[in-house]
Amino acid sequence: MDKYNTEFWQMLDELLSSSELVIDRPKGSHHPKYPALVYPVDYGFLENTTSMDGGGIDIWRGTHGSDIDAVIITIDMMKKDSEIKLLVGCDEKEKQIILDTHNNSKYMKAIMIRRQDSFI
Repeated sequence: MDKYNTEFWQMLDELLSSSELVIDRPKGSHHPKYPALVYPVDYGFLENTTSMDGGGIDIWRGTHGSDIDAVIITIDMMKKDSEIKLLVGCDEKEKQIILDTHNNSKYMKAIMIRRQDSFI
């Protein structure tokens, strides 16, 4: 299992380093369809990647570096889809705020896998 965990995080690191990170929803901005949702941390995507929704792979960028700290997996019952969100440079407080943001709706739920947790 450790081999797969290591390779998974290495591939994510490679994906991040080989893609442009675009922040299209800076901290404090509002969601375009749901204006009550205010982004608590910079949010964007990796250019030239693909996610379930047809856009780029989603990124939450914190204020503490440029390494991938965790992955959030979401289930959205309104859209009937699931996605991953990469957390880059997030401290524990930012991680919790982001996780709470994804779990604030009755239609969306999320779990977080911290990078260090995957090596257990």
